[in-house]
Amino acid sequence: MTTPGAHILVIDDEPQILRALRTILLEKKFHVTTASRGEEGLTLAAADPPDLVILDLGLPDLSGIEVCARLRAWTQAPIIVLSVRDSERDKVAALDRGADDYLTKPFGIEELLARIRVALRHAAQAQGSRATLVRAGPITVDLAGHQVTRDGVEVKLTATEFNLLAYLAANAGRVLTHQAILSHVWGEMDIGQVEYLRVYMRQLRKKLEANPAQPVYLVTEPGVGYRFLADD
Repeated sequence: MTTPGAHILVIDDEPQILRALRTILLEKKFHVTTASRGEEGLTLAAADPPDLVILDLGLPDLSGIEVCARLRAWTQAPIIVLSVRDSERDKVAALDRGADDYLTKPFGIEELLARIRVALRHAAQAQGSRATLVRAGPITVDLAGHQVTRDGVEVKLTATEFNLLAYLAANAGRVLTHQAILSHVWGEMDIGQVEYLRVYMRQLRKKLEANPAQPVYLVTEPGVGYRFLADD
């Protein structure tokens, strides 16, 4: 289910992508604005604030990372960045500057629409009362009660394991970078301890996933971070 009427701003310098996205998003009853340059996109966003931004990282005048940072200075609208396969460092930088998600070119339109639905839902929850129960298949995370169950049976977690899972679950659907997770759960002094984070993720998967080697809910975003996939 999409969110008809939501205003989406697309900033991309490839005319064929702008045309395709505009056509598809209009068919889904979104209000669509497009820009081919970073400064143009920032001007349009200020004039008519969007509910969501789709932002290409490779723009001719400004870097997508700078556009992301300037948008985040005044709006919390979800930002989905588009990138080519070899720009892993840029994806991480954009996410650390406030982007909510990313897609690698070329991408499928159904995947993009799914990411849009998740981002808009997350934004709506942030504006209203955030859900305290997050469900992902057999897993239920009670953020208020500090309790986790799998198939109705309580799963015993350490304080750090719960804090890690709670941060991922509270941001379900979003890509969280290694640095963002480490900073939130362990503090700024440990943002370089990626292997430490991997150890805890392995522990969580052993306790929650049916097959820890092929996780379904605690998903790795290679070279970037992790994503918690909750039920729609």
